[in-house]
Amino acid sequence: MPLNLHNIISGLVDILYPKTCLVCKKRLTDSSVDNLVCFACWGKIKKNLPPFCHRCGRQLSRKNLTKSICADCVKKTLHFDRAFSPCIYEGAVKELIHQFKYKNKDYLGSTLSKLMIDFIKEYELPINFIDFIIPVPLHKTRLREREYNQAQILSNHIAREFKKMVSNDILIRNRYTKTQTELEPEKRLSNVKNSFSVTHNDVFKGKNLLLVDDVLTTGSTVSEAAYALKNFGANIVFVLTLAS
Repeated sequence: MPLNLHNIISGLVDILYPKTCLVCKKRLTDSSVDNLVCFACWGKIKKNLPPFCHRCGRQLSRKNLTKSICADCVKKTLHFDRAFSPCIYEGAVKELIHQFKYKNKDYLGSTLSKLMIDFIKEYELPINFIDFIIPVPLHKTRLREREYNQAQILSNHIAREFKKMVSNDILIRNRYTKTQTELEPEKRLSNVKNSFSVTHNDVFKGKNLLLVDDVLTTGSTVSEAAYALKNFGANIVFVLTLAS
C-alpha cells in the first residue's frame, strides 16, 4: 500500500475510532504511555514507598518501624521469604489490572511490567541471585476461560529484561478454586489450601525463586505456592506483584 494512502486510511480510522485512555476514557494525544494511557492517569498511579514491611512489602506505618514488619504480617504464617510490590492497588493501576486480567487486554502486560522492572532497578532487588522466575499458575479450566495467564505475561517481560529463565510448567495449580476477590479475607487461605503442586521434584532443590503475580492482597495464594515450592527443596522464595 502506498505510504500516503496508508496515512490517509490511518487518519480516517483515528477520526472514526479515536484512541482513548484506558483509565479516564478521554481522547489520547501524542502525550501518552504506549498510546494506551494518558500521562495524567499514569502519573496518578500510587507507588509503594519505603520503608517496606519485610514480609508483604507494603509501606510500614510509623508505629511499626522498629519491628520492620507490619501488624497484619505479625498475625500470619507466610511461607514466602519476602514480597515486593511497586504499586498500591487502587485508582488507575487497579483499573488497568482489571482490564489486563478480565477484558482480554493482554497487550497491557508490556506496559504494566515496566512498573515492576523500574521498581527492581530503583530499589536494587536481588534479581541477580534468582535462578528461576515462576508465574503463579492458573488452573487449566480458568486458563481456557481467560486464554492467557497474566502472571506469565508479566514474568516473560521481567525475564527478558534481566536475562532470567521462566519456569511455566513445573509449578501447577491442581485444584480449581473460587476467585479470591469473591471471598472474605479470612476464607482466602482455606480456598487455596493444597491447590499447588510441583511436577518435577528435583528442579527447584536449593534454588532461589521469584514468584510473580498481578496482585497481593492477603498473600494467601503466593504463600501457598511458596509452600509447595519449599516442600520440594526451594531455598529462598521471593514474591513480586504489580500491586498490593
